Amino acid sequence: MVVVVVDMLKIGFCGVGVMGSPMAGHLVDAGHSVFIYNRTKKRAVAWLRNHAGAICDTPAELASQCDVVMMCVGNDDDVRQVVTAPSGVLAGMKPGTLVVDHTTTSAELAREMAQCIESAGGVFIDAPVSGGQAGAVKGVLTVMCGARNDEDFARFNDIAGAYSSRCMRMGDIGTGQLTKMVNQICIAGLVQALAEGVSFAQKAGLDAHQVIDVISKGAAGSWQMENRGHTMIDQKFDFGFAVEWMVKDVNYCIAEAARIAADIPVTQLVQTYFEDLMSRGDTRLDTSSLVKRLAP
Repeated sequence: MVVVVVDMLKIGFCGVGVMGSPMAGHLVDAGHSVFIYNRTKKRAVAWLRNHAGAICDTPAELASQCDVVMMCVGNDDDVRQVVTAPSGVLAGMKPGTLVVDHTTTSAELAREMAQCIESAGGVFIDAPVSGGQAGAVKGVLTVMCGARNDEDFARFNDIAGAYSSRCMRMGDIGTGQLTKMVNQICIAGLVQALAEGVSFAQKAGLDAHQVIDVISKGAAGSWQMENRGHTMIDQKFDFGFAVEWMVKDVNYCIAEAARIAADIPVTQLVQTYFEDLMSRGDTRLDTSSLVKRLAP
């Protein structure tokens, strides 16, 4: 058996929400010294009840103590705040610090943050993830990375194994975010198609669970069908990746598609369905709740 030795590092993690909390926990389990910052401090306190680590009051305090700084926050503006605010990462960061952003953002934001970090002597990687809350808890996320070079990526890849099953460099800064956009474009269409299939089966008088069991083993099968088909039928929608987050992500996809003249009509249509769910107050249900719009 080959044993991979990873140097133990001081790692700061900004944002210990649904995704960040288990990711930071896996870093502790891997033997790293972990410092955390969360805008809502009670979440940081809750994290500390279950993990060894230290809470920092500001991103600057965190960055001043760490070799690596990771972020998993909400959107472009949240990342800017964490990095560039008077008490942000830049205010405390040491030269040579590796800054990794796991937030799903625009590619433009990734390039902007890279310029900020690099001008201060640091290294930046955009590294959005896929796999949802379950993947974060199990430590089997897929990580899509934009990095300046293979050396920068290798530095992060040695760490990423703590919470990922696959981590790949897609190209230069911003390509991680562009790849995540492809991921969300594909998911939007898949979830809507699954919702329509479930609804059709029910209205046709079929045993929808039996239908999912048989077709999931054929050409129609997908991760969404295996993991969300039965829960759709049972009207269970509490599986982590909320509708409001998907709307945010797809807005980035639509804006980028307009910029590069890419045609994504299905994605744009499904976005209106997600927005309809939000208007009904279903912002915190997971994306499989699309099936609610098709209920009898």
